[in-house]
Amino acid sequence: MSLVPMDDRDGWIWMDGQFTPWREAKVHVLTHGLHYASAVFEGERMYGGEIFKLTEHTERLFKSAEILDFSIPFTVAQIEEASKATCEKNGLDDCYIRPIAWRGSEQMGVSAQSSKVHIAIAAWEWPSYFKPEEKAKGIRLTWAKYKRPSPETAPTASKAAGLYMICTLSKHAAEREGFSDAMMLDWRGYVAEATGANVFFVRDGVIHTPIPDCFLDGITRRSAMELARRKGFEIVERHIKPEELTGFTECFITGTAAEVTPVSQIGEYRFTPGNISLSLMDDFARMVRRELQPA
Repeated sequence: MSLVPMDDRDGWIWMDGQFTPWREAKVHVLTHGLHYASAVFEGERMYGGEIFKLTEHTERLFKSAEILDFSIPFTVAQIEEASKATCEKNGLDDCYIRPIAWRGSEQMGVSAQSSKVHIAIAAWEWPSYFKPEEKAKGIRLTWAKYKRPSPETAPTASKAAGLYMICTLSKHAAEREGFSDAMMLDWRGYVAEATGANVFFVRDGVIHTPIPDCFLDGITRRSAMELARRKGFEIVERHIKPEELTGFTECFITGTAAEVTPVSQIGEYRFTPGNISLSLMDDFARMVRRELQPA
């Protein structure tokens, strides 16, 4: 199946305060964000006409920009309304939304104090990252070559474009080997996250998850944890060594794109999707459709 290029579609993109025809939403080749990764973004989903955790996502976008030392020239409320309006303008009520803010082309070089800050919001139909039947039996991951960096070497608390370079490389390598994704360690050698999702493990009915001290504490991650606590499960946040994976029976990942997806393999370690991961997958799907009260 051929893919429709992202720059050649019908529709509208909200850009710097107004709607621009999709194919005309362009930036200059000397845009600072392209050359020096001075860009931050969010990934959001709309379910049945409502954007899940919109305020949390928008506030994180502004925080990411602050960490990268630039200010978004709109308010949180204005961007929230623009996100909703973008979906409506494109006639979408189940879709993926991508807000992105970046430094423009006024100044080229490492220093970009005079560059204008731009923001755009696009929305398009994008089904679940993984097929439902694939999710239920658990996806297969390999180990990533690259590690998540120390907070002393990169702005790891931001959802910054540059931090995803090693994720793209790792996911490409995994897919070439027949895997769905790759699991990354952090710079200390602890289990960190997949290329775009947080990870959880189960042992003796207790859920374990890495401490997000060098990667994002995902919004879907927090929602899944609240759902698990409601069901009476204990959650332990701690550093996890890769060799500990031999003692876990279940594993699942969480993220806006992945939602809640069980895992059957990480490298040499095997897991069986069971009651905890499958029930949380179902509960999350019900919650975003408002069939279950939000976490």
